[in-house]
Amino acid sequence: MNGVVKMQNENEGIKRYSRKVGRMGNSLGVSLPKSLAEKLGVAQGDEIEFIETAQGEILLKKVRHAALPDNVRPEVLEAFYDVFEEDIDIFKDLRDR
Repeated sequence: MNGVVKMQNENEGIKRYSRKVGRMGNSLGVSLPKSLAEKLGVAQGDEIEFIETAQGEILLKKVRHAALPDNVRPEVLEAFYDVFEEDIDIFKDLRDR
């Protein structure tokens, strides 16, 4: 992959980085500029997540894995999140009351 970085300074403190998409095995990949990797606190082997906002913007964050307490099994936590996702509208309704 080409290491070329184009960075444009924008108004309101927004910085834009431009990278070329390259082939990584059978997938496509984008390398992070060193300055951006440092701001995200990521290193090789870390996991990042892409979050799409309602406005169609994509946010990039480092995945932070929290250690579960000894008395919580991962499958219980996963079941909780499944129920939460299924009933999200109920939670939103409760929040808005």
